[in-house]
Amino acid sequence: MKSVKQQRLISRLTLSSIAFLFIFTLNLSAQGDAANGKKLFNMHCAACHKLDKDLVGPKLGGITDIRTTEWLSAWIKDNASFQEIDADAKEAANFSAASMTAFAFLSDQEIDDILEYTIPVEVVEVAGSAAAPVVVQEQDNTLLYMLTAIVIVLVLMVFNLYRTMTVIKDGVESKSIADSLNGVWKAFKGNKFLHFLLVIFFLLNSAYFGFGWLMQVGLDEGYQPIQPIAFSHAIHAGDNKIDCEYCHTSAKHSKTSGIPSANVCMNCHMNISEVAESTATEEHSKEFYDGEIQKIYDAVGWDKDKLQYIEGYEKQPIEWVRIHNLPDFAYYNHSQHVTVAGLECQKCHGPVEEMEEVYQYSPLTMEWCIECHRETEIDMTENGYYKKIHEQLANKYGVEKVTEAQMGGMECGKCHY
Repeated sequence: MKSVKQQRLISRLTLSSIAFLFIFTLNLSAQGDAANGKKLFNMHCAACHKLDKDLVGPKLGGITDIRTTEWLSAWIKDNASFQEIDADAKEAANFSAASMTAFAFLSDQEIDDILEYTIPVEVVEVAGSAAAPVVVQEQDNTLLYMLTAIVIVLVLMVFNLYRTMTVIKDGVESKSIADSLNGVWKAFKGNKFLHFLLVIFFLLNSAYFGFGWLMQVGLDEGYQPIQPIAFSHAIHAGDNKIDCEYCHTSAKHSKTSGIPSANVCMNCHMNISEVAESTATEEHSKEFYDGEIQKIYDAVGWDKDKLQYIEGYEKQPIEWVRIHNLPDFAYYNHSQHVTVAGLECQKCHGPVEEMEEVYQYSPLTMEWCIECHRETEIDMTENGYYKKIHEQLANKYGVEKVTEAQMGGMECGKCHY
């Protein structure tokens, strides 16, 4: 049995240990979490600041060596009010003509996390550690396997023919291959019905394969040309959630979706001259994407260091290669499908938000369009103008919702006139 004095001593040591751990945890949290700071920096600061160079605002790498945490916290939360009482803050505001946004919603802990991320970290490079992963692409041997199987079958057929074919030559049975084949040829020459069947067989096969080949003319499903700039829809429409209609503005107002001009690209890339390190993939490095952004600057004449257009620069058009192309005799209107029908772009163009480089996802054939018109139901009950027409068509076909085909989407003149 422990004495009361010993029990009190143990209790005091336990409480002291708990207090020490609590204070140690507070000290750790006060230092900031660099990992969380990186997320916050990319979310709120990266549009105007870099760690290693000036952008719209000054570089922030090592900023805690220049300013105190209290000064930086006051500047970040409300720089406009801070300028009225602090001369250094007023001078810092003159760095750029653009006013800094106030981030009053950031907590002290979140600001500590951001500042912790800006502290330079010494990076020790190990030889070979930055080597890019080697991607080994598996070879498709399907065709080789098929040809091998055909050869084996032919060999077995010849062997079976040699084993079973019996020809009487000079009153003696002969099993030679030459005599066997000669006997088969003589039997075939004397049978006119076999001649007729063989001619029909070759005519039907020629028509089948010929028609199949002709039906592939003009079909470019999977077509993926090399573009002058490796624009990644996976980064823009996927990672950054940029709406398709932000770039293809005419899709909801006109027949064509339109190709965005370089000015649309520069709306964002005036300030974004390089991608984040996390953007790099196994296929393309960060340096590759930064080089593609530079191609836009070369086209429009933008000086990324001075953040201004080069005076007197002769701009160069970006010659994009068209991917989706319908025949001239086929009429298609984007606004009818995007605005009136309310279809998503992915309905025809596939999961573009996952495509590193866009390719033609759908066949875009007449059969494919007609099948969509047969399946797409139209509800006009909410539109008073078409309500009577909807009731008439619904009664005619005995359905609740009329399909596009039942509304006239199968008429030749809708697409060909």
